Amino acid sequence: MTTGNTYKVVALVGTSPEGIDRAIENAINRAGQTLRGIDWSEVKEIRGQVEEGKVAWYQVKVGIGFRVLEPEDLHKE
Repeated sequence: MTTGNTYKVVALVGTSPEGIDRAIENAINRAGQTLRGIDWSEVKEIRGQVEEGKVAWYQVKVGIGFRVLEPEDLHKE
C-alpha cells in the first residue's frame, strides 16, 4: 500500500540588503546545504531593519518543508 509523503517544517530567517526575493532565496539556498527532500516553502513574516529612515536589510521568516525519509532511504546518498 502506498502512503502519502510526510513533511517536517523548519523555520529560517533569510536576510538580504537587496530585497525580499533575495532574502527568501538565501533562506532556501542555505537550507538546501543541509536538508534533503525540500519540496516547498512558505513565507511566514516579512520585516526590515531600518537605518536612517530607509530599509537597510530585509528579513523574511520562511517555513521550509522537506520530506521525512523512509527507513530504506536513510542510507542512500
